[in-house]
Amino acid sequence: MKRFHIALAVADLDASIKDYSARLGQPPQVVVDGAYALWRTELLNFSICREPEQPGKLCRMGFLDDETHDVTRDTDVNGIPWEQFSTLAHDLRMATAYGVPRYAPGDDELIRN
Repeated sequence: MKRFHIALAVADLDASIKDYSARLGQPPQVVVDGAYALWRTELLNFSICREPEQPGKLCRMGFLDDETHDVTRDTDVNGIPWEQFSTLAHDLRMATAYGVPRYAPGDDELIRN
């Protein structure tokens, strides 16, 4: 499955988790306390990271594609970083960048609590 990915910086992670959970109609599947949250819907892979000095900043866009084995990165004509990666590659990078994630109950991802 290929899903569009968008990552935003937020000032207040807890308030943002509450707001985006209401907007997306579900809680995040992955949370790194105080640092990061991720929602995976049928069409969207949406993440937020705590950067209080740059709330609303578009961090990157791309595609989560489980048929991809590598992480590819480039920048579009507007200077926006784009990536294509698998669920496993994303989860490993997230754990390295933000710390040990907590996964939602029942989640069938490869990396678990």
